Amino acid sequence: MNTAADTAAQAAADPGNDYTRASFQNLGGDAGPRTQGDLNLDVILDVAVVISMEVGRARLPIRNLLQLNQGSVVELERAAGEPLDVYANGTLIAHGEVVVVNEKFGVRLIDVVSPAERIRKLR
Repeated sequence: MNTAADTAAQAAADPGNDYTRASFQNLGGDAGPRTQGDLNLDVILDVAVVISMEVGRARLPIRNLLQLNQGSVVELERAAGEPLDVYANGTLIAHGEVVVVNEKFGVRLIDVVSPAERIRKLR
């Protein structure tokens, strides 16, 4: 039998499965009765999510890919100065710019995709 935490973990691990389309109204466990609009997100707050930043993409024939070596330059489809795409489990959630913080790279978010837009793209 799946617990609420199992269900939430499955949903986070596979954004394309049926769990993401299911109602999470009963994930509260023993938290008491819930009304139609209530949502208990506490059960998913500790679920790990993969965050990735994409500078750009390139499409190469295998012939060109095999010719790459140290010092080769791969031209990306994105222009210099354009923001990075920020993904959570493969879903675009924001755009950002590279910054340096304490001698480490970071990303400053400059535009966050609205929750409504993210949900629309899941369907």
